[in-house]
Amino acid sequence: MNAEASEPSGTKRQCGCHHKATPRSQQMQGDLQKRLNRVIGQLNGVKAMIDDNRYCGDVLVQLSAAESAVHSISAILLQNHLETCVVEQIEQGNTQIIDEAMQLIKKFAR
Repeated sequence: MNAEASEPSGTKRQCGCHHKATPRSQQMQGDLQKRLNRVIGQLNGVKAMIDDNRYCGDVLVQLSAAESAVHSISAILLQNHLETCVVEQIEQGNTQIIDEAMQLIKKFAR
């Protein structure tokens, strides 16, 4: 889907996505991409196991491993968010960012 859509009046509206003010380092970007590719590979493996009618316990073990890997990626991103985006917003006087940060922490603390 296109990030911008034309309105009848000729104006463009944004998709509502946010972008980081401070970009992630190349090293972090690469690490996240490797981790995500590994998870995608795991999930493709799980799909193949299901297609091959493999034993449920084996499939569940692989799903658990993929879930754990996704949780690790989330933890890395959450820490980076707190150290960069949240700190920057607080330094600019936006203390409402704390509410957003708390909601994110609650989501990933499960």
